[in-house]
Amino acid sequence: MDNSWKRNLFVLWLGTFLVSMAYSVSIPFMSIFLQDDLGVQSHLELWTGVVFAITFLAAALIAPFWGSMADKYGRKPMMLRAAICLSIAYFLYYVVQNPYELLLVRVMEGLLAGYIPSAIALVATNTPEKHVGYALGVISTSSATASILGPLLGGVVSHLVGPRDTFLLAGIMVLIAFVIALAWVKEPSFVKTDKKRSSVLNDLKEAASNRTLMSALFIVFITSTSIMLLEPLLTIYVLKLGASQSDASLHAGIIFSAVGISTLIAAPRWGKMGGKLGYEKVLFIGLIGGGIGNLLQILFHDLVGFGTLRFVYGLFFAAVFPALNAFIATHTEPGFRSRAFSLNQSANQMGLLLGPLIGGFLATQLSIPVVFVINGCMLLLVAVMLKLPKFSFQPSASTLKETSKTG
Repeated sequence: MDNSWKRNLFVLWLGTFLVSMAYSVSIPFMSIFLQDDLGVQSHLELWTGVVFAITFLAAALIAPFWGSMADKYGRKPMMLRAAICLSIAYFLYYVVQNPYELLLVRVMEGLLAGYIPSAIALVATNTPEKHVGYALGVISTSSATASILGPLLGGVVSHLVGPRDTFLLAGIMVLIAFVIALAWVKEPSFVKTDKKRSSVLNDLKEAASNRTLMSALFIVFITSTSIMLLEPLLTIYVLKLGASQSDASLHAGIIFSAVGISTLIAAPRWGKMGGKLGYEKVLFIGLIGGGIGNLLQILFHDLVGFGTLRFVYGLFFAAVFPALNAFIATHTEPGFRSRAFSLNQSANQMGLLLGPLIGGFLATQLSIPVVFVINGCMLLLVAVMLKLPKFSFQPSASTLKETSKTG
């Protein structure tokens, strides 16, 4: 039995961990970098928001193009391209001298990066069908692990040598991810085709004809928006729960880490359960648990209770993205799979872009607990929609036929 998929999974887990760590050790300190190193003293919040949003927007717009290239030339070449471009972007962050140069590099990063979506597509495509859910659950733990360790390492480095040097560290991490992928990742099932690369417009039309894929992309967008709706508000909420100004970052970091730890524990198990029970059931459980978890958060008015509930919320919500990735992998034709995951990236990036904007607006008009309620109701509504025929995750006949040929 060919176990190359296990080696790929290990190497890609490590590469995804390094890329996620690179983000976690550097990007959260972007506002400090803007203020202390690039001299932004006025409108710091606006500059920070624009610097973050522009990368998400660029990535969302370009992702279908790179997906089309991956389906023609291979997922591994696109992953290597993304890794080397991302590494260069971090090294450029290290040398920029003003906010306008930083903005240009952020646009470049959005247009040229995409290591993690390529890694997920490669895992989904080159893993035996019965192990897909498990493998996608495992790969999702890499980002969760990085989210636990990254801010801690980044905070130490930023404190000792300044935020600029964290970008140098991040660039080295991504370069290592490039080297190990180049040396050890294999893509045995990909055969280069002479067929002309399809246009993005045709790809969008093909995706629109796949009801299951469009339903999955819609849920990806909603869940990504849900995460980012609250994430920027959690530190503020920690202050409201009684943390002192000096300890707010520490307590917020612990609460962020609680979700990461629970994801690390639960995601592989949800992946295995998805293969046995069905991914739709697992997704439904994850959305219900995430929705109820958000609703219950308004009942806790102390840091220990709030942090504990966030941990339990993470145990359920960890089911969502592995299940969605498995849907995309199993309900799209192999020749369209990289483009499907690129559209998945676009939906995810749009959620990451809009979530903080919507959450910030709601928090100015309503209290933060009310935003928790809105978020919880949104996830419960999506769970209910899963049970409607229009959103049923049933593969088309053509997809089943094509999958059976290659499986």
